[in-house]
Amino acid sequence: MNIVILDGYCLNPGDLSWQGFEELGLCTIYDRTRPEEVLERAKGAEILITNKTVLDADTMDNLPSLRYIGVLATGYNVVDIQAAARHGITVTNIPAYSTDSVAQAVFAHIFNILYDISHYTEQNRRGVWQAKGDFCYWDTPLVELAGKRIGIVGMGNIGRAVVKLAKAFGMEIYICTSANINRLPAGTTKAELEVLFRECDIVTLHCPLRADNAGMVNAALLNSMKPTAILINTARGQLINEQDLADALNAGKLYAAGLDVLSSEPPAGDNPLLTARNCYITPHIAWATLDARTRLMEQAVTNLKQYLRGAPVNVVS
Repeated sequence: MNIVILDGYCLNPGDLSWQGFEELGLCTIYDRTRPEEVLERAKGAEILITNKTVLDADTMDNLPSLRYIGVLATGYNVVDIQAAARHGITVTNIPAYSTDSVAQAVFAHIFNILYDISHYTEQNRRGVWQAKGDFCYWDTPLVELAGKRIGIVGMGNIGRAVVKLAKAFGMEIYICTSANINRLPAGTTKAELEVLFRECDIVTLHCPLRADNAGMVNAALLNSMKPTAILINTARGQLINEQDLADALNAGKLYAAGLDVLSSEPPAGDNPLLTARNCYITPHIAWATLDARTRLMEQAVTNLKQYLRGAPVNVVS
């Protein structure tokens, strides 16, 4: 069996093992594959493993041997699912592997904004604390989470994990979701999107990207926020109109944003959020703890084994 891994680097930059795949057949591993290299590298493969390398209809039309595509992520928009179905190609994904890691990253961004530890660390390296006459000092807002309102947009696995953490900090929890109110976690309040942005101290996005919600976080929503409010996005960058967010931050319409995702990754040098006021950006790492990547690798191998046994799991095609 010919297995080709098209872009394995982000999952395994060297601290994991590909042995599980290598035991299942002839396995060729590429760190990255450019669009113009896909057909040549995938030619003759029965199994393709991809993370962000796009596999569109034209590509599948030219790969008659292809029978299985394993996506090394939860989102599978890089694969043309309809084309895969026409060709009888099974497509699988990896659900729920990074739930705790992403929920943890949400609060990492929140606490970074609330305490600005790197700011104080840098000041103290320059002798600022030493020069003060008191045992403590602060020149940024310091905020307690207890009693504050957090608005969670989307109620999948990660949204529910964020609810648990928010409860532990004594927060009031509002949720925007299409789910019936009876299916929401106890002690939470269902609310419309506009209410979340207007009333909550922190809004965090946990919904999938769809055609009808791309750019939904726009000037109208952002301008309705409290000037002390914080926006967190660990979901998809395209949910936010980035110019509108940059403008709102620079104008003080909200206090800060913590982002782990952008509309284009890596971002273009002129992305307005790179220089926006109080905008803290991490390079799409919320999912990438060693623990989460280990689970992802194990599940990806299991997905392929189950397919080969004739009992596929996590099928999205």
